[in-house]
Amino acid sequence: MNIKSRLNLIISAALLAFQAHAADTYKIDPMHSSVTFSVRHMGISMVRGHFDQFAGSVVMDNGAIKEATGTIQVNSINTGVQMRDNHLRSPAFFDATNYPTITFKTKNVEKNGGETILVGDFTMHGVTKELRLPVTLGGPVTDPQGKTRIGLEAKAKVNRKDYGIAYDSKLKSGAAAVGNEVTMEITAEGVKQ
Repeated sequence: MNIKSRLNLIISAALLAFQAHAADTYKIDPMHSSVTFSVRHMGISMVRGHFDQFAGSVVMDNGAIKEATGTIQVNSINTGVQMRDNHLRSPAFFDATNYPTITFKTKNVEKNGGETILVGDFTMHGVTKELRLPVTLGGPVTDPQGKTRIGLEAKAKVNRKDYGIAYDSKLKSGAAAVGNEVTMEITAEGVKQ
């Protein structure tokens, strides 16, 4: 191996080591985070709910999101009405027995002006589709316990029928009992590991 090849190898190894050192992983803190949703009911109002159990992580590299993952436990759905929650867990909607999780994993991260867009695989009800998730990033800050935290907020809309959640009850007026478009909102804090 000649000197130029060795020098290139050393420089490449040094750059890889620096990049590995520069990336930090933040684990989502569920006590300071929420995953909520809303959907139109009978065409006249919005029903809101959330999931009580979820986990995720964000990898930051030099102040920018490099990748993000998240997993929601479907059985933890909570709209405040037990009968409705049981119906949502049933095969008519999420079919939580066969599809116990909803997941997101980034494929790449795009910048559009000052906006960060996570482009990833979103899997719900056994169907995976690409989802573009615009996020707003806050921090980092140091909390009173000396831990480094970041915050992120994201909002996206999905059509539940695109994921095989095809419940289609209609009212006499022809309006859908449950709308197709679901708005998801994530407000999360991540703690540096």
